[in-house]
Amino acid sequence: MNDDLNSVKTKPRYHHGALRDALLDAAEAVIGERGLDGFSLRECARRAGVSPAAPAHHFGDARGLLTALAARGFAGLAEAMEHLAPSDDPVADLQAMGAAYVAFAFARPALFDLMWRRPMLDREAPGFLAVADRAFDPLAQAVGRITGTPPDPTDIVAAWSIVHGYARLALDGAVPRDNLPPIEAVVRRLRI
Repeated sequence: MNDDLNSVKTKPRYHHGALRDALLDAAEAVIGERGLDGFSLRECARRAGVSPAAPAHHFGDARGLLTALAARGFAGLAEAMEHLAPSDDPVADLQAMGAAYVAFAFARPALFDLMWRRPMLDREAPGFLAVADRAFDPLAQAVGRITGTPPDPTDIVAAWSIVHGYARLALDGAVPRDNLPPIEAVVRRLRI
């Protein structure tokens, strides 16, 4: 029995060389269960099966880990929109991106919330702004295809505001999801 207990206690929960990903997975699970206010670096380390000091090797501190997790979120958002194949109808493409944006927010609400918490993140971290910008490039390109001109920042912000506002209204409980019109009806209004 003691041998079984010792093997469980010492068995790592991550694969060798994958500690960074294991800690990011643990951080997303923690904020998903406890919210950002309940986040703790110690709990992430515990869930990854490593010592409380181990996260410092990859992230330095809690802000570093949260910044890396937000960057992972922006990369996931970019992939969700980049995955959509352009069609002959740029308005339909923009609407599909809007629906993908909201679907991402609904599928990973805690991560989505973290991505917009500027005070909790180190926006100067190497690569952070590049990955955040990558998430908006598909939207900008879709707007440009509609207008036939280089993407206008006003048009981009207008389109982004519709989908981001919709997601925030639902996630924050300002409007219960049952009372919101379907996202497909809302994104049909995305006409630049």
